[in-house]
Amino acid sequence: MSQPIQVRVAPKGMGINEFVAMEEGFFRDEGLDVEFDMQVFRGTQSSWKGLDYFERPQDRPFAENGAENLIQCACQWGTVSNAASGMGKAVRDCYGVSPWGIFVRPDSEIRTPEDLADVPIAVGMRAGSHFNVPYRLEKYLPLERIDCLNVGGFSARLEALLSGEVEAASLLPPQIDMAKQLGMRAIMEDEFITIWWVPETMPQAALRGYIDALARAERAIEADPGKYLPAWRHCIPEAFADRSWDFACFSRGERFVKAPLPDGLIEEIFEQVDRWDLAQYVEERSPDRLLYAVE
Repeated sequence: MSQPIQVRVAPKGMGINEFVAMEEGFFRDEGLDVEFDMQVFRGTQSSWKGLDYFERPQDRPFAENGAENLIQCACQWGTVSNAASGMGKAVRDCYGVSPWGIFVRPDSEIRTPEDLADVPIAVGMRAGSHFNVPYRLEKYLPLERIDCLNVGGFSARLEALLSGEVEAASLLPPQIDMAKQLGMRAIMEDEFITIWWVPETMPQAALRGYIDALARAERAIEADPGKYLPAWRHCIPEAFADRSWDFACFSRGERFVKAPLPDGLIEEIFEQVDRWDLAQYVEERSPDRLLYAVE
């Protein structure tokens, strides 16, 4: 019997597929020995104040030459921008679809997207919570009146909202369901695409097995979501671990899609980040050089 392939995975916490795949043995069945990189995972939940691009927790494996066999995932704009800035490659053969929303406290005077003009919105710099804000709000407000404040990961953003440090926060799963259970109010909600990213040296067999395991987990979750919603316990940040959460009322979060990235998506992403003035670190724009193909 061949030795299992060693793979590190840094969960992003927007979905439960990876945890289901681990608990059900789907990774093992694909010949993978998966280790969750909890240091990166917990880092992406924490504050990023004072950190520049290439210094965020998800960047450090690449900046410090420690990204070998590491699989990560981020929003469509973040992953492509990271790859275009020299941090790995975007995976062509699959993607996710994740909920997103801007939330305020229940007593807030903010009621509509237009009310967010010049209001600092807590985001994580150059990540899904950041890019989604101009993506959604530019239909309602001039870009110069959209104010993104780098607070950091989803624990930090939800803490900032609850404490009154900010009036609004851009949230992803599971903090969307956490915010709702804490009585926070949504101003707008929608969905966006997530894309996996890997080092250029990632073995194809490892990534192929990982994708197949997540696809199998997706089928299991779709067949019996109630069975697997308790897996959200793995994604609760330490700052909120002492609270009681009703996971049965959580959404299932990010959905996994085993299919190639939609045509034209890469070009569309570059048009958007250029328009939002968020392409300062982009060095490569050719999809052929940015994408990692399993098949």
